[in-house]
Amino acid sequence: MASSLRSWWCGMARLPGTPRASYRGHLDAELNEIGRQQAVAVAHRLSKEAKPAAIYSSDLKRAAETARTIAKFCNLPNVVFDPALRERHIGDVQGLTLQDAVKEKPEAYKAFMSHKRNQQIPGGGESLDQLSERCVSCLYKIVEKHRGERVILVSHGGTIRELYRHASPVPLRGKIHNTSVTVVLVSGDTGRCIVKMCGDVSHLEATGVLENAFGGDKSSA
Repeated sequence: MASSLRSWWCGMARLPGTPRASYRGHLDAELNEIGRQQAVAVAHRLSKEAKPAAIYSSDLKRAAETARTIAKFCNLPNVVFDPALRERHIGDVQGLTLQDAVKEKPEAYKAFMSHKRNQQIPGGGESLDQLSERCVSCLYKIVEKHRGERVILVSHGGTIRELYRHASPVPLRGKIHNTSVTVVLVSGDTGRCIVKMCGDVSHLEATGVLENAFGGDKSSA
């Protein structure tokens, strides 16, 4: 796979918390202090790898700040922001806690929790198939532009889960932790993906912020 792209998929760092965490989706929240520590930890880890040709990121603030931190450590002048790498739009569920969504937006909550891949969410929310089409198409545009190079993608739990689903026949179990690193080779000729590493958080183990590294579970963060 000489013309393959070597890509690192990195989740964004932690957001400001509330007593009961809310679903963010496309809401544009900034990182908290723990999130910034996580961003520095993953940036330091990635800076030890061969220098990437580019960093692509969701344009939402929580991912963008993580990506800028990585770019600084990797000595890259800028980040390419692409809305196609955003988290899933979850419609009327955005900004609500689990408990509030059940009570205030029961139809949207039911759609959000559905396993049907074509199920859209009331309030303009995407289906899982729509999310997949968006982020996978973005991935292959990047592959075409960076054949044989190394690229870092910074995105969100739900989006990374869909990218992984496309890349691997093995189901992804469990949570996607904030700033976890997944390494994937993508052939520029055939589009075939090989997952070399998935969800690694070894860079957080010595920082004291690993237990706070909860990220997107089955849907979004």
